[in-house]
Amino acid sequence: MSLPDPQLSLPILIQGGMGVNVSSWRLARAVASQGQIGVISGTGLDRVVACHLQDGDPEGHLRRVLAHFPIPALAERVLATYFVPGGIGANGTYRSAPMFAAETSSALLALTVVANYAEIALAKEGHDGLVGLNLLEKIQLPTLPSLYGAMLAGVDFIIMGAGIPREVPGHLDQLAQHLPASLRLRVEGGDDQICTFTPRTLTETDLPPLKRPRFLAVISSETLAASLLRRATGRIDGFVVEGPIAGGHNAPPRGNVRNELGEPVYGPRDQPDLARIKALGLPFWMAGGKADPARLREAQAAGAVGVQVGTAFAFCRESGIVPELRRRALAAVVAGQAGVRTDPLASPTGFPFKVLGLQGTLGDESVYANRVRVCNLGYLRSAYLRPDGSLGWRCAAEPVADFIAKGGDAAAIAGRKCICNGLMATAGVPMRTAGGGQELPILTSGDDLDLAKKLSQNGTVDYSAADVIAHILAP
Repeated sequence: MSLPDPQLSLPILIQGGMGVNVSSWRLARAVASQGQIGVISGTGLDRVVACHLQDGDPEGHLRRVLAHFPIPALAERVLATYFVPGGIGANGTYRSAPMFAAETSSALLALTVVANYAEIALAKEGHDGLVGLNLLEKIQLPTLPSLYGAMLAGVDFIIMGAGIPREVPGHLDQLAQHLPASLRLRVEGGDDQICTFTPRTLTETDLPPLKRPRFLAVISSETLAASLLRRATGRIDGFVVEGPIAGGHNAPPRGNVRNELGEPVYGPRDQPDLARIKALGLPFWMAGGKADPARLREAQAAGAVGVQVGTAFAFCRESGIVPELRRRALAAVVAGQAGVRTDPLASPTGFPFKVLGLQGTLGDESVYANRVRVCNLGYLRSAYLRPDGSLGWRCAAEPVADFIAKGGDAAAIAGRKCICNGLMATAGVPMRTAGGGQELPILTSGDDLDLAKKLSQNGTVDYSAADVIAHILAP
């Protein structure tokens, strides 16, 4: 095990990577410019950037940074495909990129590389702070082109959870040299398949070696931390130790106990042994309910560098949530009209998922019951082996008849929600429904909404990323 660079001054605060574009480049840049680690959510960036280009890139930010993309032909290809001068308008329909598959098209690979480059490049403008990219291990196929695009823009940290990312540190070593990197695609009912991303297929131009970003694994236990250090394919630089009250996807509890609301119950066995994590000798940050100076001091007393905070940043004005939706959610939270539920079934990943029960969104069970099932984005699809030996794709949130026809277990359907469509709508780039309307949003949030409430009680239901940082780092 090699230790991280001792010369690196590690910030106290990491801004969490949230949702589809909730952790936007604007939010990451606002946090990084304050001397902390700003983080972009890499989930679905291919579609987010494609849609923003179709909106006409009204402020010119994407076209500005893509003018400096080190593989100009690739950027030109993406702009030619998706940029619409003046935008498609409020009644227009976004042109979607194809779904990822074991043999991903060159056009989708190019879009993913360019999109991740653009977001990181924008987040790094105007300051010398640190910017990270957050990815979910469960969403496998976009990982390698996402990493490469972010590295072309000089990303400083890769933060990864929702699974056991033991292969990713080695991928970073390979991609830093523009060498092919391969991941094992999990196949239900069959052997893993090897999927390879080869950067040299994108350009014939020789590029200089890239900076290898530092890798932080999101963990929930000391056992997982120790296992990663033994089995990872490359250097791990630290950990984010996340508790079950954090937003988004949570690690499942060790016991199969649920409360009267059907939520998973976490007990003493789910509490990480911080002394053992500290003894591993790597820096770590605590996450989940830490948006408070006292919680920060407790974390540091236990050996942590600092804390990771998500929810308070998710509802600040620089976040990527549609502004009107964000303000409505904050007002409902302050008024006690919206609560957070740890839903054990909502996410097709199988991980518990935090849902904010806001009226008029897909977090409202009565609203979701009227949604027509469709799988047209496919980020959370799972690969499976068909009877003829070929590879198929299915999702427990897709139409019931389709899922069962593909050999899916009927018991796995109950309670599943289309997280993909809900989060895209939250970010302001919704898909059209079959009836001509738009998909509704879904909001995820941590259980700890105290700071968001406190900063919103000034009558404006509005606050900044700087306000969050100032509160947490207050003496």
